[in-house]
Amino acid sequence: MEMSGSAVSAADASNGELDAMLADLRAKAAPFAALGPSERAALLRSCMDPLLAQARPWAEAAIKAKGLDASLPQAAEEWLAGPMATMRNLRLLAEALERVASQGHPGPADGKIRTDAHGRTVVEVFPTNLIETLLYGGFTASVRLEAGVKPEDVRANQASFYRGRDRKGGVSLVLGAGNVASIPPMDALYKMFVDGNVCLVKLNPVNEYLQPHLEKGLAPLVSAGYLKFVKGGAAVGTYLVNHAEVDDVHITGSDRTHDLIVWGPPGAERERRMREDDPVLKKHISSELGCVTPVVVVPGPYSASELAFMAQNVATMMVNNASCNCNAGKMLVTSKGWSDRETFLGLIKEQLRAQRSRKAYYPGAFDRYEKLVGSRANAEKLSTAADGELPWTVVFGLDSADTSETLFTTEPFCPILSETSLEASSAADFLRKATSFCNDRLWGTLSAVILIHPRTEKEPDAAKALDDAVDQLRYGAVGINQWTGIVYGLVTPPWGAHPSSTLKNVQGGLGWVHNTFMFERIEKTVLRGPLVVAPKPPWFVTSKTSHELGPKLVEMEYAPSLFKVPGIAITAARG
Repeated sequence: MEMSGSAVSAADASNGELDAMLADLRAKAAPFAALGPSERAALLRSCMDPLLAQARPWAEAAIKAKGLDASLPQAAEEWLAGPMATMRNLRLLAEALERVASQGHPGPADGKIRTDAHGRTVVEVFPTNLIETLLYGGFTASVRLEAGVKPEDVRANQASFYRGRDRKGGVSLVLGAGNVASIPPMDALYKMFVDGNVCLVKLNPVNEYLQPHLEKGLAPLVSAGYLKFVKGGAAVGTYLVNHAEVDDVHITGSDRTHDLIVWGPPGAERERRMREDDPVLKKHISSELGCVTPVVVVPGPYSASELAFMAQNVATMMVNNASCNCNAGKMLVTSKGWSDRETFLGLIKEQLRAQRSRKAYYPGAFDRYEKLVGSRANAEKLSTAADGELPWTVVFGLDSADTSETLFTTEPFCPILSETSLEASSAADFLRKATSFCNDRLWGTLSAVILIHPRTEKEPDAAKALDDAVDQLRYGAVGINQWTGIVYGLVTPPWGAHPSSTLKNVQGGLGWVHNTFMFERIEKTVLRGPLVVAPKPPWFVTSKTSHELGPKLVEMEYAPSLFKVPGIAITAARG
């Protein structure tokens, strides 16, 4: 779609500069690959002090760029999704490499490996210690591996780079995202410390203002010549992707960008290439490309307070980062006969009305909004938008049988939340139909959320239907009662699209990042959380103290301590 904002870089690097950078990286590839796990862990730990020093200026720069108010809870988004997530990634990768050095694998303990009811091998990856249990009470995350991987095979499908004797190394290119500040550095950390390559990160023009903060925060990697950042627009990206010194590519963006890189411009030549399996790009490419993320609401005996909390949860999925998240809740799927359906939808509207409109900072947001909302009679604007902003907008009551509905097939990446309902005779029947609808009608394979009442889950038919839904949903992350954005932030779970995606039909992307236990042959991550969480989580847009918690949580990730837990809990309780 057309861009409504500038995606032009302020400082395109020249081809000569790019050649020199890649030559420098190539010279460092073999020495970096030869470093042992202890040396690599030490490198990661050496980044933690400079990153801590950069945390506040980094967060403040992002807050300013996105038009947020640093004195309001909304500012917490840039602390949590920027320096906190990156600090957590540094620490957890260092710990994993120290375990590789001491015990031959990155963990977790053998007792965390089990087999589920469908015969799949599952590994529990969160919580991993008492601090996480105390701070995130009731939250768990597990990784389900592909069919055929047995529990005894897990160790053989972990950290393959560190099992190889002839580690030559390579040069990876990361085309960084422009929406979430931690994506470029965390993607680079994966390519470097899981895949084993030195890395060049081309920042998206939208957030290239972060370059000095990233270079200072990761200074030990930059000064050693193992990691470089560069600014540039589409021409720079094209030059780098096709450069002889680049061995593989990772992108975060859209499926359109992926197909342009891999198959060339739309037209007869692309069609020929796809027909003959002859991609333009012959290199390995991995990607994270988004999703029309469904929020499946299972009918059940919810109380008024539970419905109110669920509405806050959905509003958070929508409002966070101006709704420019690949995992933003975008499509409510409800049961047509659910007696509380209208009440719940009304509560969501109330929550969105209470939120200030956000700056539509992401290029293309206005055009995308206009094309998807247009003159729809059922589109309802719930906030007043000033110049440069877009209103929170809901489009409820979509016909689930309408095969031409663009909101089923287009990720909005702007503040639109839609809803459709399905005919169902019971909670179990609804879950079965919702699973088919999500798999077959909605675009993307990245993330899905299911909200279900604990009493409903205890019903045998509903319990089996939920288990089957988790098994069958073709998404890389499935959240039960909580937003899949938490999977991204926890870092131990793999983050990526379901492996049913292909180079020709890429959907939500190919491959995984984060994944600090370095699993291979992954199918999906499953997050579970309580239906109602107390105190209110810091990522909730309705928290009153989350901007106070942001710096405290960065400090906790820098140096975890039980002594810090009470202060965090007291601040959270005031929220």
